[in-house]
Amino acid sequence: MEPSSRRTFLQQAAAGLGTLSLASAGLGAGELGGVKPLRVACVGGHPGDPEAGPGGTLALFAAAGHSVSNIYFNRGEAGVEGKTYDEAAGIRTAEAVAACKVLGARPVFVGQIDGSAVVDNAWVLKMEELLAGERPDIVFTHWPIDSHKDHQCASLLTIQVWMRAKVKFELYFFEVGSGVETMNFHPTDLVDITAVRELKRRAVECHVSQRPAEIYGPGIPGNQAIMEEYRGMQLGVKAAEAFVKMVGLRQGNTIAGLGD
Repeated sequence: MEPSSRRTFLQQAAAGLGTLSLASAGLGAGELGGVKPLRVACVGGHPGDPEAGPGGTLALFAAAGHSVSNIYFNRGEAGVEGKTYDEAAGIRTAEAVAACKVLGARPVFVGQIDGSAVVDNAWVLKMEELLAGERPDIVFTHWPIDSHKDHQCASLLTIQVWMRAKVKFELYFFEVGSGVETMNFHPTDLVDITAVRELKRRAVECHVSQRPAEIYGPGIPGNQAIMEEYRGMQLGVKAAEAFVKMVGLRQGNTIAGLGD
């Protein structure tokens, strides 16, 4: 593709995309100034998902002085080959805590089990209680049709809390391993993470048990570096993260027969 054609393609690809404005979202150059501090939460399926997904955006919020929580749906119990669930949970919990220190976030663990995710009325209420305690202004979670069912379940429970409207927050979906894990993702918003790209990578690399070199490795499907650069090209910067904003009417307190 010729350079002029490539520019036209990228402009067309970005048509209709908004930018999750650094000003309106409370992001800045490392200080709040007169901006009201925000509470930001990310609901990820496993340790490592908030870092690999919106890790750069979370780092920007934290650097600007806002409160950031990484909410891990499980402790990665099934995710370390040759280890028992308890051993793997210990390893991956420690990795998540280390990654949160890099990003400036606080780790929170929901209590589900890796690979055995549950979506039912009881868990909707548990997630609602957890998020009520966090009091978030903005929540990021997985795209609901990610290929991993833990991602799907974490997303669906978060959506249910948003729809019930007892806990009010803006909801954004993020991508991980686009084209491999995240399917049919058409972003509405982009965030420039150029300034914190290496910080994000350091957070991802805290998850040693998940072979982070492969996540950024050349020729790997869903390559993290290529995703960031492609989204950056759409925005006209070196690296960016992409999001889909949840819009529509919340349905009050009677979702799916849950009642009050």
